[in-house]
Amino acid sequence: MPLTDRIAFDEDAARAEADAARDALTTAETSFEAERRIARRLGGRVEGDRALFGFWTPELLDQRVPSGDIFLEILSPLEPLDLTRAHQTVRFERAWVPVIREEAHCFTAVTGMRAGSRETIGDFYALAWRDAEDQWHRILDPLAMSLPFGAMAPAELYDVAAMQAGRGDTAYFEALRGDAPHKFGPPGNILQIHVPTATAGGTLASLTRHYQRLAERVARDLPLEPADQLFLGYDAVQLLPVEPTTVYETGPDFWQEQDGDSDAVEVSLLRPDTTNWGYDIVIAGMSTVNPVLLESGRPDELIDLISVLHNFPSKPKKLVLDVVFGHSDNQGLDALNSHFFAGPNMYGQNLDYQNPTVRAILLDMQRRKVDFGADGVRVDGAQDFKWWDSAAQVLRHDDDFLQEMADIEQEVAGTRYRPWFIFEDGRPWPDEDWELSSDYRAVITAQRDDDVFQWGPLTFAHNTPFLYTFWLSKFWRIREMLDVGANWISGTSNHDTLRRGTQVNPKLNVNTRLGRTRMEILDKAYDNPAVHVLTYVALPGVPMDFLNAMARASWGFIRNQDDRYGVKVVAEEAISLKWQVDEYSYSVPANFRRLKELGFETREELARFMEFLPALVEVTEYDLEEIARLLSKAEPPLAGPEFTVVNLKRIARAWMDDMHDYCNVSNSLPSLDGEQAAFCLATRNFRRARPWLRDNYGPKDHFDYLHPVSGRTVFTSLRHGPDGEQVFSVAHMEGKPTDEIDPLTLAVPGIKGTGWRLALRTPSIGGDYTGGPITLKDSMALVYTRAPR
Repeated sequence: MPLTDRIAFDEDAARAEADAARDALTTAETSFEAERRIARRLGGRVEGDRALFGFWTPELLDQRVPSGDIFLEILSPLEPLDLTRAHQTVRFERAWVPVIREEAHCFTAVTGMRAGSRETIGDFYALAWRDAEDQWHRILDPLAMSLPFGAMAPAELYDVAAMQAGRGDTAYFEALRGDAPHKFGPPGNILQIHVPTATAGGTLASLTRHYQRLAERVARDLPLEPADQLFLGYDAVQLLPVEPTTVYETGPDFWQEQDGDSDAVEVSLLRPDTTNWGYDIVIAGMSTVNPVLLESGRPDELIDLISVLHNFPSKPKKLVLDVVFGHSDNQGLDALNSHFFAGPNMYGQNLDYQNPTVRAILLDMQRRKVDFGADGVRVDGAQDFKWWDSAAQVLRHDDDFLQEMADIEQEVAGTRYRPWFIFEDGRPWPDEDWELSSDYRAVITAQRDDDVFQWGPLTFAHNTPFLYTFWLSKFWRIREMLDVGANWISGTSNHDTLRRGTQVNPKLNVNTRLGRTRMEILDKAYDNPAVHVLTYVALPGVPMDFLNAMARASWGFIRNQDDRYGVKVVAEEAISLKWQVDEYSYSVPANFRRLKELGFETREELARFMEFLPALVEVTEYDLEEIARLLSKAEPPLAGPEFTVVNLKRIARAWMDDMHDYCNVSNSLPSLDGEQAAFCLATRNFRRARPWLRDNYGPKDHFDYLHPVSGRTVFTSLRHGPDGEQVFSVAHMEGKPTDEIDPLTLAVPGIKGTGWRLALRTPSIGGDYTGGPITLKDSMALVYTRAPR
């Protein structure tokens, strides 16, 4: 049946939507409360046999567009559409449906539209308006629930209720149902995962299959390989952002209209294939899932993963989603109207949090996203949520908005709940003295809930545990953790610290005792058994590990969309070659194949180019023409293609794509150290069995380093459980070996007496050691327990 015969404008339903918006604007106590009510009606949603649509369109008021020139544009594929194909050209029928306008909002209702589901591709849509020259312009839906071709393309109408009805963890949520909304608390620990590099498949579906396999092995009590142990022993999984990110600056677009008329249009469709670390977002599409992460193109894949985690044998695993509202990439200007933005910042654009509609839409985007079934929310860069106080002429932190984020009530499977919240907030960052002046407690002390968490001082960026004196220089921060760290995320390995580590000048005072090569040093610094003991046994808070660090896989700033500044970004990342890629790794045929095709056949050849590039970017002030000219004059000549601006951009793209492939955790699984993996799992299970270790230190607890220092930093910790159990640990963090010592005879108040049992030893301490004198070396640690007496 032709689209125009299948669908019909439901004027009464559309008018009811507009009337509801008018009622909200008239009766709500504040404009913000009115916009929060209206935001529930924005986007496209399915109710029975009717599809309802709402758009916030202040730009139409700005440009004085009359109502008769505004329509809902509906696009329906005339032939089968396969979202798993890399490229296809499809002809779409097109229909135009009137809208009813209410101030800065447009509403409409349509019967007969096809809604998308796991099995069915739905109709696509956008708002369209016609100017005085009869030229058409689109307004895309920023609250869409399915964006198969990204945030810069028309959205797919999606049956969210059907998606929710098919979830596999309904019983998990039903068990939490009560008269009041359930409030999720903190898990025991967290595994942070970047989906595209977590498995060879690089999708949510691939990660789901991996956890299904693990669940089956655990349920059957089968032997666990190191690759299995890597993912186990965690109470929660935190995904790096899963929403749509930026697109290629200079194309190709994933949705390219080739020819058409008012009734039909031919579209060249590309499966989205950008590589990104997740934080280069455009705000539009925050409610749904980045199509790059979807093997099937269906957002159901996120619910599938959550369901598998919630149904994990022996104990459910929680899912934490990462919300990025502190900035938008400049590409957001192409996806959203200008009223969303408050001016540029170092990442792109600030958002206008004081605009009541923007504020309401952001909060509803968060509500819809977390309704996929997340147990927790991590808020990225909360110190960047600011507004300009014109009266005082100062920027102020929007703590009220952060509280509003934490107060949102979710509903899944009929259960109302409020998720657990983590805020990354290093204010007064980016002030020069932020590392000294930040107390990492600004949100904790400001919010009403007593279980609000922040990233702690050892978890925030710029931590370099592979440099000598790092641990002793951070001792003052560790002392703070003992007193107030219960509501901090702890640990040194995450997406930010590992990336920063690869940017450090290797000529600094590197702790060469960590390994023989730079790669070994960096790997061990962020997967250090002594640090695991410190984090999981000695310190309060909720430990978090980054999968790439635990697998000793590489990591960095991965973003292949840049055209204008791509070469500059690669120049800034060039130093990571020294830390993460050795001659052997480069020589593996599957690694860096794009760069090899461009002429950099050996690591030595690439390294020489990478020495020149950062210097030339700086001295020419990023003049690409001049950089290409100077590179061509090098003697002896540099390897690589002919140096032109075009080829420099090709090299930059090849670097990003090759690094993305190189960072995939699957590459590191065959070389995992079985003893290290087993030790880390045992340490995690030790902590999970003693949830009281999350608490701040009590009056009987003790933490210090051995005095005198004598060229090494050795931490000792004694902790007391509520049942009387004592946990004593000693960890050699850096420096020269100790003299032979018996840990249980050290001058630590409270450890005298008998009854101690050795519970954990780091892998470099042989299995034959059960106690007594020992010489501790860098990265060695021991954990003892004593039962209540």
